[in-house]
Amino acid sequence: MDVKHINPFLDSFTSIMPQLGLIDVKKKGITLRGRFIESPGVMIIVGIIGDIKGNVIYATTIDNAKKIASVMMMGMPVNDLDELAQSAISELTNMLTANAAIGFSKQDININISTPTLMHGKFTANSSSDKVLCVEMLIDGMAFEVNLALEKN
Repeated sequence: MDVKHINPFLDSFTSIMPQLGLIDVKKKGITLRGRFIESPGVMIIVGIIGDIKGNVIYATTIDNAKKIASVMMMGMPVNDLDELAQSAISELTNMLTANAAIGFSKQDININISTPTLMHGKFTANSSSDKVLCVEMLIDGMAFEVNLALEKN
């Protein structure tokens, strides 16, 4: 995993989140993890192919996902992580990853992304790599992980 692959995702967060009404975006920290990632409640997996390959596993709590979905839906109350809320969170990760793809293209790294797959509950995800870089973000005080399992093709 090349550390340069982090910046397009950080740039994506600082670009996309304020457009949705989530203004305070901070990087909390970066850690190295193994292949298996415990779900904090909600995980969205996006596959990446092209000059680099692997996956991005976004993760947050169910409560945070509901709050983010509410902001994305112009303040509409989100009491359950229903189909509409899941769609909003999935679309968020789609926008973040697509924006990161644009950032990669500026480095002459061409990638394509898959449709996001959202899962929620208590489970362990298996990433595409033995080494996963976890970028912990704070979005309006809410923890949101970006787990990067990317390798040069």
